[in-house]
Amino acid sequence: MRFRICPNQNWKKLFTKARNLISTGHPSAAMGDIIHKTKVCIIGSGPAAHTAAVYAARAELKPILFEGWMANDIAPGGQLTTTTDVENFPGFPDGILGGELMERCRKQSQRFGTEIHTETVFKVDFSNRPFRVFTDSRTVEADAVVVATGAVAKRLPFPGSGDGPNGYWNRGISACAVCDGAAPIFRNKPLAVIGGGDSAMEEATFLTKYGSEVYIIHRRDTFRASKIMQGKALSNKKIKVIWNSVVVEAYGDGDNKRVLGGLKVKNVVTQEVSDLKVSGLFFAIGHEPATKFLDGQLELDSDGYVVTKPGTTKTSVEGVFAAGDVQDKKYRQAITAAGTGCMAALDAEHYLQGIGLQQDKSD
Repeated sequence: MRFRICPNQNWKKLFTKARNLISTGHPSAAMGDIIHKTKVCIIGSGPAAHTAAVYAARAELKPILFEGWMANDIAPGGQLTTTTDVENFPGFPDGILGGELMERCRKQSQRFGTEIHTETVFKVDFSNRPFRVFTDSRTVEADAVVVATGAVAKRLPFPGSGDGPNGYWNRGISACAVCDGAAPIFRNKPLAVIGGGDSAMEEATFLTKYGSEVYIIHRRDTFRASKIMQGKALSNKKIKVIWNSVVVEAYGDGDNKRVLGGLKVKNVVTQEVSDLKVSGLFFAIGHEPATKFLDGQLELDSDGYVVTKPGTTKTSVEGVFAAGDVQDKKYRQAITAAGTGCMAALDAEHYLQGIGLQQDKSD
């Protein structure tokens, strides 16, 4: 790329453009897209992100939050926007719709002064201070960054598994037994779990509290779950295992086609397809943390989750913090995500106070 020198050219601006282009490799960062400066930039739109925003804004850090635009194929608000009733979030004795809960969180963030942009972050630069966060239309320079991009539950694509008019997602199909298992439509009804790892064993065992019986459908003839988790599940009289099988279709209830009534299950050895009457199906095949945009700049574990220092939200880069499901592969609940969002904002505030003191000393 060439820079044309004009007599009235501001040499300082020209040098800055060239330096940004060289260091980022992204033309728009150098060619004058919108540039913001802030003390704290928050990436995410779920309970962790908005709790961090509320705390940061109340601390007068004037945070900028990128909520994404269909990031990971999910609307702003995160996974809660894909659920219906949320009954285990404190303060709502009658429950609340997931989308409504997140809209309230968003309004609360804005009330205290959070600047929200409905844009997806595709790149970050944590190699220099201030940190830089890039979307298609703007660049943010931030003294601290909170990564709260979440993790997406893996789902299997087969007829009836989607959330369209012919699908039963949120109408009997879920990816979180702890979140949805106690719902009235599942009580005293036969239920099924797909998976073979620890999560599948844990979810199946949990569902026995509510379902009349629970089937674990697994495509192989052995589980990959730990022996202790297998033993706990297999010793439960309510749990039955369907080995060497996959679900090929979900269909509606005979009396109420709007809710799940059963599954067509195919044995991968015999190729035989059979009917399994269940009122609930839970995917337990893992989650995918939204960390690809980090491009290896933060330490991740073997499953792609951001590694944080125990008891904190601090990442491998000083000044960058992680909250919510992007760093939590165990609990994955809205309330725990909100808790770590609070922690991230407090950690960021403490960090900013520290570098402020250092700057005062140097001055």
